[in-house]
Amino acid sequence: MVEKWIQILRDYKWQIVVPSGIIVAIATVFVMGQTAHTEEQISLTELATSSEQVVEQPSSSHSESQLVVDVKGAVRKPGIYHLSIGSRIHDAVEAAGGLAETADSKSINLAQKLSDEGVVYVATKEEAISLIPASSANGDKGEKGSLVNLNTATEADLQTISGIGAKRAADIIAYRESNGPFQSVDDLKNVSGIGGKRLEMIRPYVTVD
Repeated sequence: MVEKWIQILRDYKWQIVVPSGIIVAIATVFVMGQTAHTEEQISLTELATSSEQVVEQPSSSHSESQLVVDVKGAVRKPGIYHLSIGSRIHDAVEAAGGLAETADSKSINLAQKLSDEGVVYVATKEEAISLIPASSANGDKGEKGSLVNLNTATEADLQTISGIGAKRAADIIAYRESNGPFQSVDDLKNVSGIGGKRLEMIRPYVTVD
């Protein structure tokens, strides 16, 4: 039986060897093609990841080079604005469309530098307040000891604040005596004659601690 198979292999060896070789060659080419395709996919994935990192880096750098300010009052387009580090109040006002016709240009220092998270408030001519100092224009509150305590201040103390005259100081004292201590600076809105705009003018100078 074994001799019979050996004889068959001898008689048909080319018919067996050639197809087998072709099959092996095809299988080899297929495996190599799959390997190359996988390597190409890995390379493309790495390239895409690298590109994303390159794109994200400028975004982070761009964010660090900006500051955000809230422009309020007598400007044409009040709102939140993103400006370059080193910008001045003039730049913030221009970004907000410029001064409104009712604006009192004497109420702000246009040459003053801005600070991040600051507030720029432009008063109207009717509000007739004095020049807003640096602590108010750029949002810094200054030293805590320099603030007027709404719960202990006298009328004379309150009148040292720009925008509060004798009548308004008396109203604040009367409100405190009738309703008890102020719980927050926002409670000033409950005092007669103090609206949202005037509150923003007063806020940098007062505390309830």
